[in-house]
Amino acid sequence: MKQILSILLIITTALSCKNSNSIENHKVRFLVDQIPDTTTPIVFKQDLVPNDKIIHRGVFSPNFEEYYYTISDKNFKQFTIYSIQKINGKWAIPKKAFFNSDYNDHGMSFSSDGKSLYFSSTRPVNIEGVASTWHIWKSEKKDNVWSTPEYVDIPNLRDKLASHPSITDSGVLYFHVSNSDYSEMDIYLSKAVNGKFQNAQKLIVPQYAKVGKCTPYISPKEDYIIFASIGNQLDLIISFMDKNGKWTHTKKLSEKINNLGQGNPYITPDNKFLFYATGDHIEKNWSVKWVNIASELKKNQN
Repeated sequence: MKQILSILLIITTALSCKNSNSIENHKVRFLVDQIPDTTTPIVFKQDLVPNDKIIHRGVFSPNFEEYYYTISDKNFKQFTIYSIQKINGKWAIPKKAFFNSDYNDHGMSFSSDGKSLYFSSTRPVNIEGVASTWHIWKSEKKDNVWSTPEYVDIPNLRDKLASHPSITDSGVLYFHVSNSDYSEMDIYLSKAVNGKFQNAQKLIVPQYAKVGKCTPYISPKEDYIIFASIGNQLDLIISFMDKNGKWTHTKKLSEKINNLGQGNPYITPDNKFLFYATGDHIEKNWSVKWVNIASELKKNQN
């Protein structure tokens, strides 16, 4: 019996040390003093948000060396993307992102290899037949230099609003689409063939087929998706793809996440943390929160 107790004590101590090291490693990775657990979301760097502004989204570059976030005025008239970089173990002073323009920019996300950046913008497309509204743009990295952003042409959506792109490793782009007045908003997907995106198709998640949806995050392997369902408030929904390509195990995330209305979900490149925007719509005191979601993802993956 004493021998068994000794073994259990050694195992418990080892696990405790491992967890402690993991927490410290994450504190260094994110340059923060506190790491969220699996139950209670906490605010991430609210000091980045001026008192008269609203934060909408936050994402990391795949190497965790940069953090990008969207700020707007409280009337939603001007959306600007900022970034902060790690310099000598500290976050540097925020600056406008390299792809930000004098127009509205939002909904940014990286490919998992860090070589492509997708985002949404109202900058002029200057192509006949393309509506003047939000469209998807792309920049590519070569020899450590980002290219000038280019309009992503999805043929059957040229007269629609398209925003919040998220890309898989196989080249499938997920995003939300609506009319220019934001009506009939839902999630669509389009696959790149020989470098050109094809006509988009609406995402079919059976339980939410008739519900408006927005701000999707698709995993690089396309094995799960997180999106915001549109109702009295925005609720974050997760769904997993089975071996037959069907979306299953669909459910709302926990009440501690879905409590004030939220959107813009994003999972960190290590597949551990969910970032999302949340806050009271009337008071407009929004924040980006994060929570450890690794166990949720692991137990539902097929």
